[in-house]
Amino acid sequence: MTADALPGPAEPYKPGLPRPGSLLRAASDAIPPSGLVLLAILSVQIGAGFAKDLFAQLPPSAVVFLRIALSALILGVVARPRLKGLTWADLGIGVAFGVTLGLMNLSFYEALARLPMGIAVAIEFLGPLGVAVAASRRRLDLLWVVLAGSGIALLAPWGQASGLSWLGIGFALVAGACWAGYILLSAAVGQRFPGTGGVSFAMIVACLLIAPVGIGSGGADLLRPELLLIGLGVGLLSSVIPYSIEMEALRRMPKRVFGILMSLEPAAAALVGLVVLGEVLQVQEWAAIGCVVVASVGATRSSA
Repeated sequence: MTADALPGPAEPYKPGLPRPGSLLRAASDAIPPSGLVLLAILSVQIGAGFAKDLFAQLPPSAVVFLRIALSALILGVVARPRLKGLTWADLGIGVAFGVTLGLMNLSFYEALARLPMGIAVAIEFLGPLGVAVAASRRRLDLLWVVLAGSGIALLAPWGQASGLSWLGIGFALVAGACWAGYILLSAAVGQRFPGTGGVSFAMIVACLLIAPVGIGSGGADLLRPELLLIGLGVGLLSSVIPYSIEMEALRRMPKRVFGILMSLEPAAAALVGLVVLGEVLQVQEWAAIGCVVVASVGATRSSA
């Protein structure tokens, strides 16, 4: 960069000119909160689609490390965690949150390498579905459990002709269990860490956890500029952007409605998998995803 290209001193704000922050807030206010949730869902799934596309050049564990490391770097700059005044119990909860976050992402990417996107997300969604059912005491919730179980039974590769992998299903179930733990721990972290520092702290812990296996499997390829650029895009689409959008949506809508809209995530994953990756699902697989989506919507309404 030449001296002519260096930025000069910032000009003072002139009355009458809109601030950049106010422009961003005005843009988000112009979109209804339901639209913000749908944008967040699409952002996450498009990020997952780009990540899966990287599997041809990097192992899933290396892609996970790349995503988490770059996300931790961005969040660390935007919301640096403040550890002053925290007790050892607070730090322990933060570490558990980070370990859960790292294992959730690693398991999901391993499942993504073996299953179509829509199916992997549908199975993983059993985690938050279980949390929603556990929060309710209505008999109707048994219907949602049966419906979700029917969806997974439709996906299971019972016959030899099925192209699905039992190992991929196992990884997706582990990711779902970690997602349930993530939901339960997030409330405790939010009470102990100021602002968004808990998420930044958890990202750093997850990065340190995944680093040995990610660096070991990716090696020098992790430093290739084009892969770093794609990894940065995956981190932004999968973590930074949807997190910011979801926070803005939650500010303007009830949590119950937010949870119901998030139940559309498996269907969105299937559509993104079709458009971005060319993953064509069978009618039976679409029916299974529909069962999980309906069960999640019903359980969310009941838990409210």
